[in-house]
Amino acid sequence: MNVRGVLARRTLRTRLTVLLTSLLLVGCATVGIATTLALRSFLRDRLDQQLELAGSRYATALEHDDHDADNAETSTVGQPVGTLGARILNGTVTAVGVVSEANSPVKVPPADAAVLARLTPSNHHRTVTLPTLGKYRVRVASGIDGDILVTGLPQHPIDETVRHVELAEALVFLIVVLIMGLIGGLAIRWSLRPLARVASTAFRVSELPLASGDGRLTERVPPADERTEAGQVAYAVNHMLERIEEAFTERQRGEDRLRQFVADASHELRTPLAVVRSHAELIGQDADQLPESVRHSVFRIDSAARRMGRLVDDLLLLARLDSGTELRREEVDLSRIVVDEVSDAGVASPDHRWSLDLPPEPIMIMGDEDRLHQVLGNLLTNARLHTPAGTSVIVRVAEVGEDDGDGGEVELSVTDDGPGIPAELLPSVGERFVRGDSARSRARGGSGLGLAIVAAVVAAHRGTLSITSRPGETAVSIRLPRGRPSV
Repeated sequence: MNVRGVLARRTLRTRLTVLLTSLLLVGCATVGIATTLALRSFLRDRLDQQLELAGSRYATALEHDDHDADNAETSTVGQPVGTLGARILNGTVTAVGVVSEANSPVKVPPADAAVLARLTPSNHHRTVTLPTLGKYRVRVASGIDGDILVTGLPQHPIDETVRHVELAEALVFLIVVLIMGLIGGLAIRWSLRPLARVASTAFRVSELPLASGDGRLTERVPPADERTEAGQVAYAVNHMLERIEEAFTERQRGEDRLRQFVADASHELRTPLAVVRSHAELIGQDADQLPESVRHSVFRIDSAARRMGRLVDDLLLLARLDSGTELRREEVDLSRIVVDEVSDAGVASPDHRWSLDLPPEPIMIMGDEDRLHQVLGNLLTNARLHTPAGTSVIVRVAEVGEDDGDGGEVELSVTDDGPGIPAELLPSVGERFVRGDSARSRARGGSGLGLAIVAAVVAAHRGTLSITSRPGETAVSIRLPRGRPSV
């Protein structure tokens, strides 16, 4: 398992807690090992001192077969239980015994005696492992008769003492690590609270409707001590948010000025355009008396003025919707709007196959009837202009969702089996002045505002717009809340 990879996917608090606990474990393990080694060395030194004090008295007693307590030189009285004595002559153990609790020697198995027979005199004590009796700390010295005298003390008490200390240390260290890990985790959590507040503020900022044009950004991280790392992060984030708010505010002012300019310009252009159209119509009344070239020019002037008038009206409508102008809210028969618009589309383009899919009962919603006419008219115009003759266009109206106390929702969709919208244009096809075919001639009437107006009107009705397209099937779906008439 890759520990680094696992920790990299954890929170900073978890990683710091694991690091703290690991350091505590390493520290406790180091202390435990050092303590155990020191204790073992100390106890071994004490055992060596006991060996020095015991000398070769027990081995000598075995040599002379003398256990008389009155003989101070060779008596075995006072020897610790478990003391080992052995006499080796010419590589053969001639006498061996272990002091029992009755202070008398016991028999030593031949396997143990064979290990003892291989010992040689030395000035240093050593540890030997006997197959039956276990580990012994032994003193090997030369006797006065050319023999070897072995005196040993069991190492079992040392091992037992060290083992008990190790268990006690392990238990204590485990409790210490758990307690310190818990306290450390709480302390780390408390220390990282400023970072949690930074994250919480950043999340709240990400949920703000910044794309709606509202430049207000009042969220700030609660202040913290700037001498700490967390305080420095909080200060930096607050400074960044202030700069972002200034940028949004300035952008909002620029957009407001531009929106006001578009609205004012569109409003002011309507009067001269009306004058141009009226004069073109006046001249057109005497078209029979005019040369062919003049009649053509008058016709083109009138056509361009009408087109410019529609463009000005569209820009003015978008400017008003952008400024938050509320649409009318009245009960509208959506089924009737669909029937009327599809009928008009059939007259405008009889070479398309137009069809309806309506519920048996009229669908009534609360909205602006003129704007809804414009929405469906724009969608049908797009379907008519951007698909070849013979294309099937189906307009459907259906109730969707459950009645949530406000009447539920209605879905209006326009689907055609034309060539579809290019995939690279699909994400931006609802933006202003975006055309589905960059090579399309303006003579066909496309200004690039049709779907932008649809999106703006649908948003003003608190609805949603979705567009899906692939070769052979393009669907524009609009969901509108039905609403209820105010009493």
